[in-house]
Amino acid sequence: MLDAPPGARPRPKDLPAGYHLAHFCEMVSFVERLYGGILGDEAVAWIADFRALDQNAQSLLVRMANRKGSVFRILHLGYADVDDVARRLGDLTAAGFVSPVREKDFAAALSVLSKDDVLDLLAEGHADEGVRKSWTKPNLIKTARERLSVSECFDGARGAGFIAQRRKRALRYLLYLYFGRMTDGLTSFAMRDLGLVRTNSFRAEFEARFSERAEAEEAFFYAERIAWLDRCDAGDREAMAREAPGWSPPSEAALPLRDTLLHALGRHLEKAGDAQGARALYALGTSPECGERAVRLAWAAGEKAMVRTRLEHMIASPGSDGEALFAQDFLARKFGGKRTSLITDMLREAPTIGLDESHRALPERGAVALFERQGWTADHAENTPWRALFGLLLWDIVYDKANARLHNAFERMPGALRDGSFYADNRRAIEDRLALLDRPDAAMARLLATVTERYGTLTPLFRWYPDMIERLRPLLYHAPRGALARVLRGMASDYRNRKDGFPDLMLHRDGALRLVEIKTENDQIRRNQLVQLQLLREAGFDVAINRVAWIVDPDQTYVVVDIETTGGRAPLHRITEIGAVKMRGGEIVDRWQSLINPERPIPATITRLTGITNEMVAEAPVFSEIADDFAAFMEDGVFVAHNVRFDYGFLSSEFGRLEKRFRYPTLCTCQSMRKLFKGLPSYGLANLCRHFGIALESHHRALCDAEAAAGLLLKINERRTNEV
Repeated sequence: MLDAPPGARPRPKDLPAGYHLAHFCEMVSFVERLYGGILGDEAVAWIADFRALDQNAQSLLVRMANRKGSVFRILHLGYADVDDVARRLGDLTAAGFVSPVREKDFAAALSVLSKDDVLDLLAEGHADEGVRKSWTKPNLIKTARERLSVSECFDGARGAGFIAQRRKRALRYLLYLYFGRMTDGLTSFAMRDLGLVRTNSFRAEFEARFSERAEAEEAFFYAERIAWLDRCDAGDREAMAREAPGWSPPSEAALPLRDTLLHALGRHLEKAGDAQGARALYALGTSPECGERAVRLAWAAGEKAMVRTRLEHMIASPGSDGEALFAQDFLARKFGGKRTSLITDMLREAPTIGLDESHRALPERGAVALFERQGWTADHAENTPWRALFGLLLWDIVYDKANARLHNAFERMPGALRDGSFYADNRRAIEDRLALLDRPDAAMARLLATVTERYGTLTPLFRWYPDMIERLRPLLYHAPRGALARVLRGMASDYRNRKDGFPDLMLHRDGALRLVEIKTENDQIRRNQLVQLQLLREAGFDVAINRVAWIVDPDQTYVVVDIETTGGRAPLHRITEIGAVKMRGGEIVDRWQSLINPERPIPATITRLTGITNEMVAEAPVFSEIADDFAAFMEDGVFVAHNVRFDYGFLSSEFGRLEKRFRYPTLCTCQSMRKLFKGLPSYGLANLCRHFGIALESHHRALCDAEAAAGLLLKINERRTNEV
């Protein structure tokens, strides 16, 4: 067994000179084409001044725009597509795009410095009294801002080495119009061209996000403050809270952003102890989130009559299913004598299932194995089948030109699903399609037609996978009549809030279908999960929550594995032998062993260690020839090995080369021995076997080492059983 050093990270692909400028110009032209009629004077002037620059100066400005921060060391601004940095900075200064560091840049300029540089500034300014080298850099910067001035730190020779970017707000506005979110650079273009991000292929032409200047500027106003909120200090937040009542009534496009800002700002004030200020902000909001916080704070203030009236209004006219659920629950607990929440009740009523401790990292997988032993066919499904069924059944309606309303090539979610208008705008067509669900064969034909025509097309609705139709079959054929249509109708009406929260497992047998949510001791039911569980129950599905109790399951299957390799690094070296033993109930029930042709020479040092020669593996199968057989041997077992990260990492890498998934719960006999048998002189496989009297006749041959590790597993499970 070889210890595995960490794998080396691949070197990033280099982008050609001029790349960033070309894509920036692409973005600007796109914004002008879609938004030229509503651009404000500031944005128009920025574009005109940018275009008047020399190409080298343009490249330098774009390079700066793609970097974090707004202050830069001039020494760090050398690029292949900029001929003379000093000259081009002069051009940018003359156009107002950059300037020397000023008072408002003080914090940004200090953050560019190293921790030692900030300590030196404090010492030079005789402002280091009480300062310790052990302080964090943010604390040192805070102290420097309080005790020094920007002129003391960045005037003269030191300041000449720094430059600050200007006119950033106009640039952020152009980027906001393009992306629809706050961003300071064009990383998405680079990710696309490096093959890390795929763009949509539904539309070649795109629609403007806003039709009026006031609407666009208002949305940007709120988006900018949301992005800034977590970075600003308490004084800035208080000032923003004072300004909030004076904000003009928002347009439809800006209303969700304003509500998000009010809620986030209110939460900051609550944490600062200003409940009254937070309530004033929530009163301005229209979202369910603002409403809930307003009710909770009013209750804390003793305003019971007002709370009751507000809750009854929420129930009669809820802003969302989640708001209705909150109001019903809160009213029952505070005014109806009920002592616990719906979530607590649901968890208390949930039956408990015992899962082996080795499944702690993947409890859903352990539950799948348990239910399959009980005769169910189980699928760790979660949201996947529901989104896939929705997308495949309604594909042509979702991606109809009028519904898609995409605003750039990076945008994936069609506009009608984003803004909640999809069902209202397409009610008849959607209902006609949902009616197919009462005729499973007809619905299946529709799904197959979509898969045949569209398989692999990029969509945010679901991920394509080869057996998706088979995984949908139980849902389609075993769901209660009318239940699927009700759930998909809810998704069509409010996709953003109904697309997730579905139970972990989907079970079926003998025509029966059951949906199961798995909760371990530290898991909570989220509000969206509770809403979804209630909807599924109301639709007629058999829905259950199962709590997990961790045990040492005598029926748990373990597959104890050992591999031999050509070296210690999974990305660079290959497997030469696999040995595995299957254990159940404390007994070895099966064995699996094979030499593997690594398709490369075995180093002499490895041959001396393992005894495996090039001649021995010359006629052995390559890994791809035994992969399926080994995966079948694993079944639903727990993967066990001595130093499990090594063996598991190599096998994961080999399956990854075949574009196959290899994912199992793991147990490390070395780590478990250290935890359960403290104080032994050595935890190497050979020494542990010697200590416990376990046979190890051919150390560094895979099957022998696997059988020895299986002996250790028996000792481990005896101790685990006693402790549990």
